[in-house]
Parts: sequence; C-alpha cells; structure tokens
Amino acid sequence: MLFFHNIRYILLYITVELLKINCVLSIWPSYNCSNIYLLGLFYEKPNWSNTNSIPIQSRAMFKAAVLLSNRYNIKINGNLIEWQSGQTTGNLVDSLSDTCRSVSQSNIVGIIGPHLSREAVIISPVGQSLGIPVIAYSATSPDLSDKIAYPNFYRTVPSDNIAAKALVKLFNIYDWTSCVIIYQNDAFGSGASKTISDAFYISGLTITQTITFDIAKRSFRADLKDILMNSPTRIIIVWAETVYTYIILEEALRSNVVGPHFTWILSSRVSLNSFNIAYKDNLIGMITIEPAVGSVINAPYNMTLLNEAYKIWQEYENETYPEPKIRFIQSNLLLNQLDKTNFLGVSGPIQFGKNQTDRISGSYYSIKNVQSSVYGLNYVSVLEYADPDNFRVPLQENTIVWPGNTLTPPTGRASLKGVTLRVGIIQPVPYTIVQKTTDSNGQTTLEYIGFIPDLIERLKTDIGFNPILQLAPSNQTYDGLVETVNKGINDIAIGDITVNSKRRNLVGFSNAISETSLRLIIRNTPDANLDLFGFLKPFSVNLWLLVLATCISSGILMCIIERKDNENLTDRSVSSQLIMSIWYSFANMVGYGADFSASNAAGRLLTGGLYILSLIIVASYTANLASNLTLAKSQFVLSGIDDLKSGKIQYSRVGVRVGTVGEAYYLSHISHGNKNYYPLTTRQSLYDNLLAGNIDVSFIDDGIGTYVTNNVYCNLTLVGAGFDIGVFGIATPKQWLYAQDLDVTLLLLKETGYLDDLIQKWFAVRKCPDSQTTTSNAMGVEAVGGLYIIYAVIYILSIVLFLWIKRLSVKNILFKSKLRKKFQHKRKYSTRTNSEKNSQ
Repeated sequence: MLFFHNIRYILLYITVELLKINCVLSIWPSYNCSNIYLLGLFYEKPNWSNTNSIPIQSRAMFKAAVLLSNRYNIKINGNLIEWQSGQTTGNLVDSLSDTCRSVSQSNIVGIIGPHLSREAVIISPVGQSLGIPVIAYSATSPDLSDKIAYPNFYRTVPSDNIAAKALVKLFNIYDWTSCVIIYQNDAFGSGASKTISDAFYISGLTITQTITFDIAKRSFRADLKDILMNSPTRIIIVWAETVYTYIILEEALRSNVVGPHFTWILSSRVSLNSFNIAYKDNLIGMITIEPAVGSVINAPYNMTLLNEAYKIWQEYENETYPEPKIRFIQSNLLLNQLDKTNFLGVSGPIQFGKNQTDRISGSYYSIKNVQSSVYGLNYVSVLEYADPDNFRVPLQENTIVWPGNTLTPPTGRASLKGVTLRVGIIQPVPYTIVQKTTDSNGQTTLEYIGFIPDLIERLKTDIGFNPILQLAPSNQTYDGLVETVNKGINDIAIGDITVNSKRRNLVGFSNAISETSLRLIIRNTPDANLDLFGFLKPFSVNLWLLVLATCISSGILMCIIERKDNENLTDRSVSSQLIMSIWYSFANMVGYGADFSASNAAGRLLTGGLYILSLIIVASYTANLASNLTLAKSQFVLSGIDDLKSGKIQYSRVGVRVGTVGEAYYLSHISHGNKNYYPLTTRQSLYDNLLAGNIDVSFIDDGIGTYVTNNVYCNLTLVGAGFDIGVFGIATPKQWLYAQDLDVTLLLLKETGYLDDLIQKWFAVRKCPDSQTTTSNAMGVEAVGGLYIIYAVIYILSIVLFLWIKRLSVKNILFKSKLRKKFQHKRKYSTRTNSEKNSQ
C-alpha cells in the first residue's frame, strides 16, 4: 500500500507542477537505473523555439517533479521513477500513435497530460485499456467530467463548468444580459460553448449567437463583421486556444469590431506585442479569464515542494533514455488511491472523488485586464475567483480600464454613440415647426424648432449619435412615413406617430415619448337661439295637460266635498265656490298652500293626495328644468364621440385625414369599413375645410388640437372627452440593434421629468382668449324670457280683472272727478268776472 500511496502523490504533484509558468533553462541529469516510467505529453507547435512558452515550462516542471521524487527516495518496487516526454501537435492520429508506441516500449505507470481537450478525449481510453491513470493539467472540456465514460481520467485544472459559473457571476456584477460566443470547432471549444450556453440559460442570460472558428481552415464559417455589427449585444466571449485567439483578434481588428464599441472576454492570453501598433487603443479594455494556481490568488499551497522543484529545474535540463519494457499490473490499487487522495499541492488543495474526474477543491480563476502603460500594453490582474465563492478584488487592487480607455463599465448592448442616423420627421405644429432663416450671405436654410427637434437634440446629447434630419413632404401621410423606415429610406422616424397594430407589423417602436388620444374638432357656433317658452320643455304637452286636468278635477271634487261645510265657501255663489276650490287645488299642487283649509275628512284626504302629487311634480320639473337650461348653454352640435356614432351629423360632412389613426378609428368604430367620409390629405386642409363649412367635424390628436385651438385657430374648438387612447413612439426597424439603448434613454428622460417639461413648454401656451373665462356661467334673461312674458300677461289680466270687479267704483270716481273739475272751472270763471266788475 505504501507503494501506491507514494505513486499517487508523485503523479499528482507532477501534474500540478505543470500549472506553474516560471522557467530557468538548465541541463537535466540522465538515469539508467529504473524501469518505472511516467509519460508526459506536452503540446508544442512545430519549430517552436521560445523557451518561455508554456509547453517548454510544463515539460521542465514535469522533469523537476520526477527528480524531486528521486531525492525523496520514493521508489516503486525498489526502483526510482523515470520519465518519458512526448510531444503532441494537435494532430489526433499522431498523438494516439506516439502514446501507444511509448506504452508498448516502456513500463508506463501513469500519463501526465495531454495538453488539449481533443487529445485527452482519445488518450483517456488508452489509459483505461491499460489500467493506468491519465491526469491532465490543462484539458478543460466539460465532456471529460463524465466518470462513467472516462473512469481513469483525472485533471487538476478546473473544467469549463466552473468557468461558466464564473462568467455568470461576472455578468451579474456588471448587469450584462447577453453576449456572442466565438469558439473553435473541437471538444474544447464546442464543449465550452454548450456549457456556457446552458449556464446562461439557467441564469436568465442570453446567448444571441454562436460563431464557429474552423481550426483546420483557420477561418470563420460566416462573416464576422456582419454578425457582430448586426448583433444587439456588444459583449464577445472567445473560447479558443492562444494560437487561434490571435487569428480571431486579427480578423476582428481589421473589421473594427473590437474596442471601444465591443468588450472582448478571452479564455486564452495572447501576446499583445504581436499586433500592429495602430490597434493599441482597440485592445485596451479586453479581459481574460484563465485558470490559476493558489499562489496567484493568495490561497493555501505547498511552498516547500514548490521551492524544491524550482531548485531542481534551475539545475538540470537533460533528457533521459527509456529502459526495457516492464508491464505495470497493479493499476486498480493505484486508481483507488487516486480516488481517495487529499493533500495540499503546489497549486492548492488536491482532492478527487470516486464519481467525478474534476478536482473537488482548489479551482481558481484570475481575471486580467489589458491596460496601457509607459511600457506598452500588458495584462493587469483585476479580479479573482475561487469556486464556489464570488469574485473578489486582489490584495493589490487595480482599477479596470474598459474599452475606449474609460472607467465606466460597458452596458453590454449595442450603443448609438457615434452612429449616424437618417431621421425622418413630419411637420405638425407644435411637434415640428419649420422656419426659414437667412444668413449674412443671403443663403436661406430651414430651421426646426418644437417638441420633436428639442427631443432629438437631447437624445443626441445623451446618447451621442449623429442625426441627419429629413423632412417629409407636406402631403406625406403618417403611414407613408412609417413605410420609409420599413424600406430603409430613413433609419428612424420621430414625430407624433401613434403606435398601432398595422404599423407595428411593419416596423418596431421605441418606448412612448408621449401619451395621446383622439379628439373631435369643430367650428365655434353662435349662442343658442332664443326660446321664450323653454321653461315648458321639462314636461311634455301631454304631461302638462294631465297636470291641468288634475288641478281642475281636484278643484271640482273639493267644491263638491266642502261647499256645504266650509265657511269660506258657504256664502258664495256656485261659480265663486268652484273658482275658490280650483285655486285651492292649484295652490296645494305647487306647494304654496291656499288661504283656507279643508273642513272634513274627505277634503283632508284629497288635500293629502295633492301634497304627495305636488312633491313629485315640483321636484321632477325643477330637475328637468335645470338640465334643459344647462344643455341650452351648450354652443355645439356635438357633445362627444357618441353623438357622431349615433349619426347626429351626416357622415359625408365628417372630415378624415387619409393614412392616419383617425381613419383607422372611423372605419373600425363608426362606418364599419365604409369610406363614406370627406377625405382630407393634410392637416391644413382639415382646418381650411372646417372654416369654409365644407365639413362639420374631424379627428385630431389631443395635443395638436389643444395647441391650434389655443394659439392658431381661435374660432375652432375641441368637444367631448378624448377617445382611442394610445402613445406616440419612435419608429425603428424591426429587431433594431440599438432599440434597448434608445429605450433606456427615453425611460431615463421620462423618469427625470424631461418629457413632461417638454410637453409643458410647447403645449401649455395660449394666445387665444379663454372662452371659459370670457363666457359667464350666469343664467341670462333669455333663458326665462317666456316665463316673464306669461307673467306679464297674468299681470295685465289681474289689472283688468281688478278694474272689472271695481268697475262701478271706478265709474263713480271718474264721475265725481269730472264734476269736481266742472265746478272748479265755474268757480274760476265767476271769480274772474267779479274781479273785472270791481275793477270797473
């Protein structure tokens, strides 16, 4: 058991040593005293001579670990451990052939490697068939985590399952929601792409597209620039080996799809000095996410073993020769020991489980950021990740520099900054007001002011896009303006464009820039015609006749009941009794009461009935009279959309502008598809036809209608409440790349109150006199003129009746007055005669 206990530490120690990247070139000693070998498989490009490359460093650490086991006198069956080193180039056939040749010629007790995931997929079954472990130090493919498929496979590097978890947490930190994945077409790339996609799906993140890089042809299977420029996301994840990552970045730099508009996350580090110096600023802000050993993120690791290995590595650099073949036959015991292993290695804690190939603990990642310094571009460690914890800042904290050399984290979506857009606008006052200005040279230019130009200017400032305003012709319909976006004539269209299903089927729409509703616009009409007898309208003619008949019949019945018993009636003539009884009935019906009371039970019962009747009659009359007087104050032929639907106005006198939401509403809610309206082409023709009397009513947007009736056409007015409530939006192409960037900015403008301030600025002004303040709410004489005419008639009749009753007395008074005047005349004449006589 001691034999297997020793060898498992040797195998694992050798594997984790390969993660270290420091190198000092030396000459290695050669031994010929052992027939026990470990086979190390290292990836190396043909004719690769860089002594600082990871393959050369990995091979050196492998040899140092074997020599260290000799110094510790670790033996297998009394023999020290030797090594054999193999080179792989990524060619699967060659890798399998070299491995089979080595294990057939030497007593190989374990395989360290291979470097690539696609090689590990075929080497691991070889180890299974021979009963020896295969321990990888850099193969990260998630497929290799399957213990059933690869029972003899182990690895000390974290699998891409852990990398996917780390990426999800990184996206959550910066609120990124989507990305594009570029991957190489082998087990390493395709496995990582699938794992990341699955992890993102579970976490609610989106992979908008995956792009395959063909490692055989060393090219993309699609147009990289076209895909990235038309993608709604600006976060790019590259999962490829270093050599392919370099080619991918070269193509991206030539296509101008790197910084500052795109944020790239790489799985492999590339030499930054290999790129053209002209691309320096474009590379700033890139991020790498790579597996790391414990020492990198200040996690526990075995420093004693590491220092011993470094000393050996610095001392030797010679190759050994294989010994004669001796077959290793105790593989099961060795595999059982590996499943139980748990120790602190030079890369951190090492532990495996019986049901998994990945190491249970010690999975670390280092996030590095490409930054510029006086020495050029370099990688700076900015974040650390230890599974299953969250990201943390390194002890030596460094600020992340994002693409564009900014400290502001990217949003991850396509940005309009720097993009030139053809913006279609239409001329409805006050949304867009066109003014001609002449400069000092006599050149006339168009200047745009209003709600829409102000909004465009604010969007330009906040987002940073470059608008080219294109004014629609005066006869352009709103549906036609939307068509210009659908056909690519305009990139977007901004105006009082109502969002409806027909337009939404052609283009996309932004978040609302304003709420809207349709209103009815009509001419102001003169005051209501004088109706002298309007006070009689609360009751119909039949009801008035019924009230009159009730009054007379009740008076007759009261006369019959009371004429013998009531002292107010006994001394009168029959006609006088009848008149007094009718007066009694009338006075009680109007609620006034007569000047005498009923004297018997029947009379009192009848009086009670009159009281009850008068209560209902008077209350009903009062309510209906108030309602009629209120309606009489209205100057308009329509009170709202319901009057139009009921046919109060002939449909041929309803003006409808073609290609507007007003037309859609008319056809769907009023005429049911029949185009029997008066067609209008422009908003100006609407005003002109209303004023000329060609039409009586038309549809108009609430905001525009309020503005023109308050400032331009004072003799037009809006009636009724708003209907067909909707919103105005910016028309954009379907699935527009920059939709989210525009929507977020519009929401921010709404939340800060800017849109409300803009509405207040352009729609709250008033130049026309306010009809509500100039027109008194007091009731005029004409409303009750007829009542006063009837009262005047009654007044005159009362005088005539009084004179008729007092006719004898009046006659006597007139006779006496005549005699008095005659006597006075005679007396005056006699006095004058006597005076003349006396004078004589």
